[in-house]
Amino acid sequence: MIIEGNQKELDAMKEFHKGNRQKGLELQEQFASEFREEYKDKDHCSCKKACRYHGNCKECVAIHRAHQEHVPNCMRPIINAKIRLLSELTEHTIANEIEPPKEVLRKEFQSNAPQE
Repeated sequence: MIIEGNQKELDAMKEFHKGNRQKGLELQEQFASEFREEYKDKDHCSCKKACRYHGNCKECVAIHRAHQEHVPNCMRPIINAKIRLLSELTEHTIANEIEPPKEVLRKEFQSNAPQE
């Protein structure tokens, strides 16, 4: 099952935007039902960071809401895609002014981790 860019959820959002709330909710519940079934015994968390809250979205989001310094790692690609569009207005020159932090990744995403 694809989570990011899931067609059923994209269709649900189209229905919401058209004002068809009921159809949007139906599609959204279908997605949620499929998600619950597919990931009841699997890791669904896309975060690569080493974190004790990996896969525990409820606590992770609560922590980020509480400290309000940054967003959960799983939300970064979504927000970065939106920022990239805005960054086009200045030919992406903001990239020359920022440096990403050095983050500790989970073992399977570390460059020195043994590959299976």
